[in-house]
Amino acid sequence: MQSLALALAIVGLAVAPATTADAAPPNILFLLTDDQSFETVRAFGHTDIDTPHLDRLVARGTTFTHAYNMGSWTPAVCVASRTMLVTGRSLWRARSIYPATDREREEGRLWPQLMARAGYFTGFTGKWHVNTEVAKVFHEARHIRGGMPGDTPEGYLRPPADKPDPWSPSDPKFGGFWAGGKHWSEVTADDAVAFLEAGRSPAQPFFLYVAFNAPHDPRQSPQAYVERYALDRIAVPTNFLPVYPYLNDIGCGPDLRDEKLAPFPRTSHAVQVHRQEYYALITHLDAQIGRILDALDHSGQADRTWIFFTADQGLAVGHHGLLGKQNLYEHSLRVPFVVAGPGVRAGATIPAPIYLQDVMATALDLANIPRPNTLEFHSLLPLLRGEASPAAREAIYGAYLDLQRAVIHGGWKLLLYPKARVARLYHLAVDPGETRDLSGDPAHAARRQALFQRLRTLQQELADPLDLTAAFPQR
Repeated sequence: MQSLALALAIVGLAVAPATTADAAPPNILFLLTDDQSFETVRAFGHTDIDTPHLDRLVARGTTFTHAYNMGSWTPAVCVASRTMLVTGRSLWRARSIYPATDREREEGRLWPQLMARAGYFTGFTGKWHVNTEVAKVFHEARHIRGGMPGDTPEGYLRPPADKPDPWSPSDPKFGGFWAGGKHWSEVTADDAVAFLEAGRSPAQPFFLYVAFNAPHDPRQSPQAYVERYALDRIAVPTNFLPVYPYLNDIGCGPDLRDEKLAPFPRTSHAVQVHRQEYYALITHLDAQIGRILDALDHSGQADRTWIFFTADQGLAVGHHGLLGKQNLYEHSLRVPFVVAGPGVRAGATIPAPIYLQDVMATALDLANIPRPNTLEFHSLLPLLRGEASPAAREAIYGAYLDLQRAVIHGGWKLLLYPKARVARLYHLAVDPGETRDLSGDPAHAARRQALFQRLRTLQQELADPLDLTAAFPQR
């Protein structure tokens, strides 16, 4: 165990203090964005985007470099992600209780309710998208938003190739994030700042859940932010494709709302325009997060506050010929995940794979709250301390409807499309862009078989109802 601790220290893992029953519970500030890929933070090495305030949070805390969403039972991936987040249940068990989320609330099992029962004052602003009334879950809830801002027909199948673009990200006439007269990201930040400036007694800890709709489409931001990203600054992803070969069989065809934002087949120019607006919205979002971090610092509570920053899922925006999050490639499964707080090592990284929903168990541990027996995710505190932990998972599971399954283990990913009867095998450690399918290589047949069996085991553990043997009988 001593040698393990030394090895973890060498690779720069964070060391967090143990919490005890006698210690004053810390505040919890949870910052959640929508559709933000792991590759959209400059501090992570992505220099084509500007995120100065997220960069300072990264410098202040520890980053989990491989944080994943487990997938979705619905094209509205955020519904599944957020239901797992507040119930603590894994994907398919979260689906089974989703129609009865009100019962979960009535029985007091949702994450904010557990915090409140332990004496926390709880606050919420922004996108909820869970199947129960948010005002009955938090002490204070402001500007509760739906799944996405309203969109318009002009926002689809654009930019057109043969005529002027009818849509503008900065024009308030298209509504969306501009509905109500002030950009929604600014309103959400206003609410969070007001919460932090309210002057409540520091004797009562707080749990503040700040849920931005950004950078979900419609990707709208002030013109000054759009102008920061000239199209010649925007790189087309190296794994760009005009058309993904299995798009209909995996549920990502032209009828899927997210995918019809841009014309088919994709063009480099269209991808640049969508990424321009995506980056502009994220940089505007970053400025609002900066306001919240400043308010926390000025409140005098920063030294006893843990900050968690993540997103509910990633987004393709041109990778592999896709635009949305309804796929199991890294750009759509992986999210940023940063932790800052008392005793958390600054500027450190942890490569161990986690699920973003592990944040609930982590917050409960920090608050010394007993975990309900329905909680299936893991606390990250042992990993932050550099200890061996159940949170150091051997494999990550991914699913989308009954059309896609994936398992990630040891730097490899097996991706299965049951309807198309197609398997794809990627060596992520050397091919992070997932461009070289090795599934047909005889040299990797044993690995493919082992990953398939590991996926089948995870399906059983997670109550996945899909039988893969019908589509892949040889495995």
